[in-house]
Amino acid sequence: MSLSSWVPGADASPYNASCLPYGVADGSVVVRIGDHVLFLDGVFGGGVFASASLNAFMASGPHEWRDARERIQRLLTDERFRGAAEPHLKPLSEVTLGMPFEVADYVDFYCSLEHASNLGRMFRPDEEPLKPNWRHLPVGYHGRSGTVVPSGTPVRRPSGQRGAGDFGPSRKLDIEVELGFVVGVPAEGPVRTSDFASHVFGVTLVNDWSARDIQAWEYVPLGPFLGKSFATSVSPWVVPLDALSAARVPGRGQDPAPLPYLERAEPWGLDLGFEVELNGEVVSRPPYAGMYWTPDQMLAHMTVNGATIRTGDLYASGTVSGEDAAQRGSFIELTWNGADPVKLSDGSVRAFLEDGDTVTITATGPGADGVPIALGEVSGTITPA
Repeated sequence: MSLSSWVPGADASPYNASCLPYGVADGSVVVRIGDHVLFLDGVFGGGVFASASLNAFMASGPHEWRDARERIQRLLTDERFRGAAEPHLKPLSEVTLGMPFEVADYVDFYCSLEHASNLGRMFRPDEEPLKPNWRHLPVGYHGRSGTVVPSGTPVRRPSGQRGAGDFGPSRKLDIEVELGFVVGVPAEGPVRTSDFASHVFGVTLVNDWSARDIQAWEYVPLGPFLGKSFATSVSPWVVPLDALSAARVPGRGQDPAPLPYLERAEPWGLDLGFEVELNGEVVSRPPYAGMYWTPDQMLAHMTVNGATIRTGDLYASGTVSGEDAAQRGSFIELTWNGADPVKLSDGSVRAFLEDGDTVTITATGPGADGVPIALGEVSGTITPA
């Protein structure tokens, strides 16, 4: 089956027939094709698609996911089905996108060797950058699902304790460029690395906003809390795992070898390139392929103690950062905790985010036949405390 689409402009778009991310528009499940969306309840007669979230479809399992994707691709690439699909196609500019899924639980990991090392050098200069456990397990924390918000939601500057007797708005508001993984099929743990694709439906872009001054004061000894829980933004699009087949790579080498339950059964590293814009200007391009821990390992570790996973669970990679200074996925790294501010083309500088700043994160990866695909975007604007 040819993946050339009859939808105007789709073949030249990274949202082509090899991509087909799912979302929710005007209260119904849709697929994006180029600059249009296809309403799936219209073409398939309702069912799991007649919903204001992807949860029912995600719970249906891998067989149904693949069947639906093949049917959608056929509808959008075969002229014989154009008459059936075209009445349910609308320009993206004419619909309102919503939260793509109902979030059950949210877990955030810390899987970039470069990010963890940078923060270690910054805050523990007289010690080894990594804590002794870091190369033995994917470090993470349980976040707050209730403050996971869709892209475009304004982010109010949080207030909190910044030190002993010091309370007020965060002075070090930051971003974290992350890739999120959305669970479709529930399970009682442990879940093996080999079963990753049987449970995880797809990926979404994540910005885990962080108040670094609140975080620094509160996190010892139990970890992130109020410095993280005020907002986590996600893209309106969830890209199915099957769309990422050309992006899969073996994953970074690990030393020491992980314990048996963390051994990789399949290549689930992902060759994805991120881009961070501050007020429309690119300030960083983090690469995902170098992440130390892969998503199958994150899922296995998250459930090895018997913890359950549910439809709509979201777990994220932690900040994506590369080896070069221009590949860092947070402002605390880009500016080295404010010591070396980012200089913008208008002459202004940023150590951390100011009120009115807008941050937009995008990502792309290789698709079928070498045609790039897009993973959407996640954006937010800072409003005053």
